[in-house]
Amino acid sequence: MKKFLFIFPLLAAPLILAEVNDPLEKVNRTFFNINEKVDEVALKPIALTYSKTPDPIKNGITNFFRNLKEIDNTLNQVLQGKPKYAVNDLSRFLINSTLGIGGFLDPASSMGLERHDEDFGQTLGLWGVSPGPYLMVPFLGPSSTRDLLSRPISSFLEVTFHMDDSNVRLSLSALDAIETRERLLEVESLLSGDKYNFVRDSYSQSREYEIKDGLNVEDAFTDDMDDFLID
Repeated sequence: MKKFLFIFPLLAAPLILAEVNDPLEKVNRTFFNINEKVDEVALKPIALTYSKTPDPIKNGITNFFRNLKEIDNTLNQVLQGKPKYAVNDLSRFLINSTLGIGGFLDPASSMGLERHDEDFGQTLGLWGVSPGPYLMVPFLGPSSTRDLLSRPISSFLEVTFHMDDSNVRLSLSALDAIETRERLLEVESLLSGDKYNFVRDSYSQSREYEIKDGLNVEDAFTDDMDDFLID
């Protein structure tokens, strides 16, 4: 699921051909520094501790949260006019929720059902909605006007949103954030130059890549990094 708090999608990218629309750069940089400090003090140390968890357990937790995202994926595939992918993603959810013991295992991938990552922001982009100005949102990280406005819909489509027990919902959301932050530890070494520019450009390019499903995008490095974060 698309992360909240200060999760930065650190998709490494070379130079972006189109300049990112960032009229609020001064304010965005202030929020970026705040997010960085909170990450340094809170989330990263927790993620480092979580990284010591045995791999089978971490893999199971990753599979669990990816399985919860399949309903969101399915509905957005329908909205994007991709019925074959919608059937694929719904099948993944049904198989992994049953044979995969609640999603902790991923037998669907072994059956050849590829995993996708869709959200309502991507759907709006496919519909031709402009991303608008780039935004660095406090405790949420990089976004755009389009993606920020799409968040309520994406949140509503997530399974955890409909859980009655608020304590369970919040606990799962926190664990989800920690699991994602731990997976990003490996790509931090790719950061170079002005970190704010790097994150902004990487976010903007990766979102364009996701909207186009990697089609007509010849960037082997971005492709490899997208595989890392999706796998």
